[in-house]
Amino acid sequence: MIRGLLLFPLHGAFLIILVVSLVLRVVALADAITHPDASYLATGKQTKTFWLLVLVIGLLIPLVGIIAAIVYLVDVRPALRTARGRGGTSSSDGPYGPHRG
Repeated sequence: MIRGLLLFPLHGAFLIILVVSLVLRVVALADAITHPDASYLATGKQTKTFWLLVLVIGLLIPLVGIIAAIVYLVDVRPALRTARGRGGTSSSDGPYGPHRG
């Protein structure tokens, strides 16, 4: 196995990419499961059923899964965390911290 990786170094790179993409897809799916349905509706980011369906299909089709997981983790997850009161910034926070005016 190691000798094969030394002869074909791209095999090791592809293995790393495969593992990282699988972890990314599983983390997105696990996070989507933990949020209640009401949070999705409150943020206007589709429904929980939609995201679970897309992320499960993404486990079977890697390219779809990687794109869906990135969209979920970059766009939907921060909105859900803000809706639940975990994360985000307050309205008085500016780019350099809270406003003390």
